[in-house]
Amino acid sequence: MLSTTFKAAGLAALLAGTALPAMAQDIKLRATANSNENDEDYDGLVVFKNYVEAASNGAIEVEIFMGTQLCSNGAECLQGVADGSIDIYISTSGGASGLFPYVQVLDLPYVMADDRIAEAVLSGGFTRTMRDMALEDSGESIRLMTIGNTGGWRNFANTQRRIATPADIEGLKIRTVVADLPQELVRALGASPTPIPWPELFTSLQTGVVEGTKNGITDIMSMKFPDAGLQYVTLDGHAYMGALWWMSNQRFQELPDDMKRVVVDGFYQLQQATFASPKRKSIQAYEDFVAGGGDLYVPTPEEKAAFAEAAQPVYEWFTANVEGGQEIYDALTAAVAEAETELEAVRAADMK
Repeated sequence: MLSTTFKAAGLAALLAGTALPAMAQDIKLRATANSNENDEDYDGLVVFKNYVEAASNGAIEVEIFMGTQLCSNGAECLQGVADGSIDIYISTSGGASGLFPYVQVLDLPYVMADDRIAEAVLSGGFTRTMRDMALEDSGESIRLMTIGNTGGWRNFANTQRRIATPADIEGLKIRTVVADLPQELVRALGASPTPIPWPELFTSLQTGVVEGTKNGITDIMSMKFPDAGLQYVTLDGHAYMGALWWMSNQRFQELPDDMKRVVVDGFYQLQQATFASPKRKSIQAYEDFVAGGGDLYVPTPEEKAAFAEAAQPVYEWFTANVEGGQEIYDALTAAVAEAETELEAVRAADMK
């Protein structure tokens, strides 16, 4: 598989990299996202492009390719990053899990409580730990630049009934991606995981092939899933929809130091844009869902605790079965604990 070729490909790229770094005026970065211009990924790329081109005084040009112009899926796009045909690519954890299975740690349920915790965690050392792991596993060819957001929080949504407790989800056919962890979560809650490609989900909901899904409200509304019968959304917020932004490590290392700094700062700007974009877009999306007759339910703290308790087998499965799982799980939980402590201190200071 592709994952087994990365070290060889990366070594070959390094051995072949005898050319001098590109002159500043010749720097072009090709960035792609398998989404569209209504997506948070595009918002992030536009901010990145604007910042990098301005801060480099025109020395860097960023070319944006939305959709499948350069590649069509996570494995193909990451191979493009590894071989240098693509400079920048954004994936979900599911899109990268075939090559870096431990990135599924972002899908572990009920680990991060809210946006402030998630944003603090993803802006700190945890992301650097994941970067180091991916660099090693890709033969130094694929570099994780930052982790942003692509759609807010994953919530359970379905066509059948309100889900207030784990018992309510039992027996439902829930759409998941192909990655293992989301399927383990659905099984732990007593439902049936059903991997369905994203483009086929509308029809699958409409025909009853699946009865529910795990998505953010902006994706639900942009894909018009209520028209397919999806009328119940439970805001359990079980997973932050992390967006992994990858870059060709060889391309990054070729840049002069001043341009590296510009690119690193550009990814910070991109991250902040993707943190903010889903919050704004979700306001209208929730209003439209309710206006169309949708049932929006917020679990009580006790009900959410029941979901977290039911999901316990997923943590055990992850650390026992995913290569690098224990290391990245420890890094995530340590980062969450640190962020929670710091946030409580900040809140206490601000509430005086």
